[in-house]
Amino acid sequence: MDRLIYTAASGAKHILEQQATTSNNLANVSTTGFRAQLDSFRAVPVQGEGLPTRAFVVDNTVGADFSSGALQVTGRDLDVAVKGKGWIAVQMADGTESYTRNGALEVGPNGILQTSSGQAVAGENGPITIPPDVTIAVGGDGTVSTLSTTTTPAAPTVLGRIKLVNPDEAGLVRGDDGLFRLKDGTSAQADPAVTVAGGALEGSNVSAMDAMVNMISLARSFETQMSLMKNAENNAAKATQILALT
Repeated sequence: MDRLIYTAASGAKHILEQQATTSNNLANVSTTGFRAQLDSFRAVPVQGEGLPTRAFVVDNTVGADFSSGALQVTGRDLDVAVKGKGWIAVQMADGTESYTRNGALEVGPNGILQTSSGQAVAGENGPITIPPDVTIAVGGDGTVSTLSTTTTPAAPTVLGRIKLVNPDEAGLVRGDDGLFRLKDGTSAQADPAVTVAGGALEGSNVSAMDAMVNMISLARSFETQMSLMKNAENNAAKATQILALT
């Protein structure tokens, strides 16, 4: 049988994988701080006899688009958006450190400053604890301060500073939970050059229009691969008929 059928089947398989990635991006078009997933493909020659034009398509790596999303002003005290390059460090339950661009922060039941998904926000000197009956403000450098709502006049109290980092993007990998980590398992150093905007959130960097156009293009490419497989089947059937007459 012509190796074309294997080439087409390989292409169709990876087109479906890319379609799944594009669908996931489209589903997260409104997710705060989401970074679009990217597929990277490479051609691998078919082993054995045959024309050099025959090649498999292999999914090489899955990366991320690290471009910034649009800032959306919310006016909420605990909403912060990283401006430009950088990440908010969060402490995982196992003690490791992860990184996110989702700055929709909240105060947990135990008073710990945490993300909307429940991870404790890492402070430069440990977790940041928020006392009750206070108004919270986050400075541009990530400093968290409070004003008492029961004492007059109220003096500002600095509780800590959010750990803001800016590791090399090539060394980051996305986990199944959507958070990013360093590939070598270490923790990034705090970067004083990273700043945040209070009362705002960063939107997803996924373009809904581009994602939908890509899905249409992938659907057409899949149909092409199916046509090639049908042609290979017809060629095999015709060859069988010819050989049967000899």
